[in-house]
Amino acid sequence: MKGLRLIDLYAGIGGIRLGFEQALGDSVRFVFSNEIDDQCCITYKENFGADPKGDITKIKSVDIPDFDLLLAGFPCQAFSIAGRREGFNDLRGTQFFEIARIIEDKKPKAFFLENVKHFEKHNKGRTFKTVKKTLEEKLGYTLYHQVLNASDFGLAQNRERIFMVGFRDPISFKFPSPIRQKRKVADILESNVDGKFFLSQRYLDTLKKHRQRHEDLNHGFGYIVLDKQKTANTLVLGGMGTERNLIKDTASLRKSGRKDANAEAIRRLTPREALRLQGFPDSYKIAVSKTAMFRQAANSVPVTVIKAIALQMMKALEEKKSAPTLMPYVK
Repeated sequence: MKGLRLIDLYAGIGGIRLGFEQALGDSVRFVFSNEIDDQCCITYKENFGADPKGDITKIKSVDIPDFDLLLAGFPCQAFSIAGRREGFNDLRGTQFFEIARIIEDKKPKAFFLENVKHFEKHNKGRTFKTVKKTLEEKLGYTLYHQVLNASDFGLAQNRERIFMVGFRDPISFKFPSPIRQKRKVADILESNVDGKFFLSQRYLDTLKKHRQRHEDLNHGFGYIVLDKQKTANTLVLGGMGTERNLIKDTASLRKSGRKDANAEAIRRLTPREALRLQGFPDSYKIAVSKTAMFRQAANSVPVTVIKAIALQMMKALEEKKSAPTLMPYVK
């Protein structure tokens, strides 16, 4: 499928693009990218050489170059259990209809969409039913969807997401099977981590009191120090999100020389470690502050899962292309 043209919508820091590039190499080219977050645009431009900045709601389909595949990790906050789950009542939730508009106008060969695991069950399944009906009945695409976990594809993070793949023509497609290779937290850790990533004793004491209050109420909230021989929890932001993936790192604390850190040597993950949990290579450049980079990494996608799905999509398209054309029977 050489020469395929792709567009990258709601591009974030390019995790979906990176997965497709790793899978398909120079056989494809990206002709358009779009992202509204200024900080994400800085990171994207630094790593891909293209500035995706723009508000897709103000971009007409005619101004988007013709393309074959549409990629979009459209905003998930409206459907996430970590948010208020307002779905299509949330402005971010309506972004799906921007995707539908572009698909209807440009009629690509296929599309790839990603969202949170609970998207399929949001609003008792009515949200997903609307999406499915729009893509299949209104736009005429064959839709495949499945929830996949990053930990089943060589990443040290338990991160389940729903992936939706659609084709304009009837086609046989199968999502990738899990691989045998398993990674653990220890595989992604940096050495000699800066002392500023360590919690102060006062803050750690606050976290302990917070967790105890919730335990007394039989709630499951509270900070978590990871077992380095197991997988990390899903990277999330907001509330206690960053405190559910803490690390004990005595060696780094000792080398850092920080005096006011907690006595247990508990620290947060670094931005590079967060990127590794998402499957980004160490060659991926950090062009913004560490705080912004961690947020961007946590909001991104598991690159290895994207790569595996991209390979399956190309396999399906190749098989469709090479299938013999059957002439109609004439009596």
